[in-house]
Amino acid sequence: MNAPPTDASQMLDLLGRWAERGWLRELDRAFAVFLVERAADAHPLLVLAAALASHQLGRGHVCLDLEATLADSRFALSLPPEGDTAKDAPELPGVLLDGMQLAAWQAALNDPRLVGEGAGDTPLVRVGKRLYLRRYWQYECEVRAGIDQRLRQGEALRASLPVAQLRQALDALFPKRADAPADWQKLACALVAGNAFGIVTGGPGTGKTTTVVKLLALLQSLALGEGGRPLRIRLAAPTGKAAARLNESISGAVQGLKLDALPDGEAARAAIPTDVTTLHRLLGSRPDSRQFRHHAGNPLALELLVVDEASMVDLEMMAALLAALPPRARLILLGDKDQLASVEAGAVLGELCSRARDGHYRPASRDWLEAVTGEHIDPALLDDQGSDLDQAVAMLRHSHRFSADSGIGQLAEAVNAGDIAALRNVWKARHEDLARITVDARDTRSLRDLVVDGGRGGDLFGPAGYRHYLSVLASNRPESDAGQAALDAWAREVLQAHGQFQLLCALRRGPWGVEGLNELIAELLHREGLIPGVHGWFLGRPVLVTRNDYGLGLMNGDIGIALALPQADEDGGVRWVPRVAFPAGDGGDEIRWILPSRLQAVETVFAMTVHKSQGSEFTHAALLLPDSLNPILTRELVYTGITRARSWFTLASAGRGWHVLEQATERRVQRASGLLEG
Repeated sequence: MNAPPTDASQMLDLLGRWAERGWLRELDRAFAVFLVERAADAHPLLVLAAALASHQLGRGHVCLDLEATLADSRFALSLPPEGDTAKDAPELPGVLLDGMQLAAWQAALNDPRLVGEGAGDTPLVRVGKRLYLRRYWQYECEVRAGIDQRLRQGEALRASLPVAQLRQALDALFPKRADAPADWQKLACALVAGNAFGIVTGGPGTGKTTTVVKLLALLQSLALGEGGRPLRIRLAAPTGKAAARLNESISGAVQGLKLDALPDGEAARAAIPTDVTTLHRLLGSRPDSRQFRHHAGNPLALELLVVDEASMVDLEMMAALLAALPPRARLILLGDKDQLASVEAGAVLGELCSRARDGHYRPASRDWLEAVTGEHIDPALLDDQGSDLDQAVAMLRHSHRFSADSGIGQLAEAVNAGDIAALRNVWKARHEDLARITVDARDTRSLRDLVVDGGRGGDLFGPAGYRHYLSVLASNRPESDAGQAALDAWAREVLQAHGQFQLLCALRRGPWGVEGLNELIAELLHREGLIPGVHGWFLGRPVLVTRNDYGLGLMNGDIGIALALPQADEDGGVRWVPRVAFPAGDGGDEIRWILPSRLQAVETVFAMTVHKSQGSEFTHAALLLPDSLNPILTRELVYTGITRARSWFTLASAGRGWHVLEQATERRVQRASGLLEG
């Protein structure tokens, strides 16, 4: 049995063994080596903490929570990874830290060469029970400062809004419904109008886009009053997929607005932008750099920015965004606080909305909101001690996408509430829009029925699986003399058909991870004669971009499909050459045709992780759960997977998958951060 490390050199050896086993990233080990090069006599527990703080960034945590790690290192760190163990007990993090008191670990971190407690140049920063890499401590400080600076503008902004005029405009946008409960879309619109920073959160179909479009109409109407000029407004989303969705939904919402009773209504409609861009394009990303063209020294030319799907915005991006905003510019965030957070470090929206369900509105906020809306706020949502942030967050609670008898809606609600009894009752009710199947690694018939035909036991369930888009690809292919417009239209049809069905997975590796499933599904489709091969750039191959490529204008999460374009050859004939068709990343309907050889970071995407599916919706979504619990399986992951479905949802389970569903529903994501602690 090995003894625990007694000096920094021995600790580096141990971290090296962890990195070899895949417990840590090589980046985490390299960071520890860097610290020891600066201070060879550093305490081994400091070196361990530094490597773990870096490791936590890779798991989405902004920092290392020392207390949580001591309380349950297995849960806090997920080390060793699921299914892996160490033969030597002292190799395990829990054994190294067994019996240690928080004060003792904090004492080991008292090394001013490496660890600071605020401003400075040390690589690490300790704030109470949290240990940060300095860069992420700085991001957290900048985000909180940027939000607080805008929250302080709220009182003056509300005082500048004429109550009677605002009430008239809100009544025009939100006609009173007889015997209806409080109209939270109307209240949210007023609340955000009265703040320089505001959040509208809510589940799928609760009307976030409708609310913000009416808000923009309201603000433009007020700005245009008495001959004024319209506000400069920009719309953005974290990914190309999310931008495209917002572009489509907001264009329809703007055209559908009834503005007859709104002062300057048609002028306000004309002043609402409908073009949506990605955050990277908005800020001006630079190839091979973390820096953006727009920053505090070169701010964006706007007065109001709306960011949709804000749950996907990580801490670093939020810091860059706030830095690039002019000091007086407003920022509005839209998103579902209960969805999975960004793959990168930070769960910014989730933290900012952590108190949204209970309101915490001060009486003064209640009085102003009721005066300008005529709506009544439930006293249960009041709190004399509510924070400034609470007064800027509105939660929409009624889903217009899922009716009261919708199985998808009820299932999502039960999972989100962690209510196992309700979860079981939903399945017992046998809703038409829900299905459950069992898949087997040795017998692929049920998986084949699902991914090829979208069915269960031979009965069609929702739109056909991947056969559908591959049939559209084959039957609608233009003639070889077709013009570019016809080829673009073909690509749009195929991409749209592909979005009708998607298999989602929790894991990347293993028999039920995307890596193995993508190969298996390709083989199943090949056997059916739907694709010509299973390797290379075969016609119909769907691919997912896994890393931002600023040169090509492709972002992590973009999906394209391998098609072909006609090209004249030397003999005067025509041959079809492979090209990958991607939808325009700015949310428009243009098609970009990319040479496969130029795509350096893509993977086949018959199966997609739930994380990568954020910002997307599918007519029929299927979620495949593995046969055993894994640290990545949480309530937020299952909820996000379910809510990717618009019309039909299938839960596919391997082995004990039904038990895994309930176990995952009982587990919540807990990301270490100090964003709300100042």
